[in-house]
Amino acid sequence: MTDDAAIGEAILRLAAQCGPHRSICPSDAARALAPTRTDDWQFLLPAVRRVAADLARAGRIDMLRKGRKVSPDGVKGVIRLRLAAPAPIG
Repeated sequence: MTDDAAIGEAILRLAAQCGPHRSICPSDAARALAPTRTDDWQFLLPAVRRVAADLARAGRIDMLRKGRKVSPDGVKGVIRLRLAAPAPIG
């Protein structure tokens, strides 16, 4: 079983690799963490979405729905994840 810390690291690493103006799908993180069987990643999706919501609440990533930032609380359907933009100074 993959722990929350490993899931969070995978989400942040993949989001950082794609750059500040691009996003990843939660399935990208699940696939990166899955054992070698091709369908195993699907079982990780609920945990990936839960950890992503925690990261979004902490301000580390943004959750996107239809290209717009959404609250992680109660979001349903297709989402994407990107690194949170740094807070403006001043």
